[in-house]
Amino acid sequence: MTQVTLQIQDNKLPLFLELASNLKFIKKVEVEQEPTKLEILHGLRDAVEELNLINAGKKKAVPLKDFLNEL
Repeated sequence: MTQVTLQIQDNKLPLFLELASNLKFIKKVEVEQEPTKLEILHGLRDAVEELNLINAGKKKAVPLKDFLNEL
């Protein structure tokens, strides 16, 4: 089975999804949204807060080896 990645204008997405859902040979349709600037900024803020807690000794850091083993 082949996977295809498409870039579609936001305003045309509902039409495309409707068309794709009516094609019998398409098995699965997934929509992946890129994170917004606000979501990226929130993630960075959370990361900095966590680093500050680790540096202050209020939170324990995860050793790199353990972190990589989780992947």
